[in-house]
Amino acid sequence: MKHDEAKIDEMVLALLYLTSFDYGPEIRAWKAHDWSAMERLHQAGLISDPRGKAKSVSLTSDGAERAKALFEQHFLRES
Repeated sequence: MKHDEAKIDEMVLALLYLTSFDYGPEIRAWKAHDWSAMERLHQAGLISDPRGKAKSVSLTSDGAERAKALFEQHFLRES
């Protein structure tokens, strides 16, 4: 079965928003997601390089804005 990598990347980015936190001037998120998707998000300029010992990645300003929008689109429901 073939899967849609763009949709997976959107969901991973939305979930990064869910686990995001302020770390000084940075917005960081826990990086316990699919490594292929994380690498694609890095290549797209939405997150810092996920390789390394840190358990979190930085979201770029574009990445943080897009992550928030995707989270709200897919996971928030109206009252």
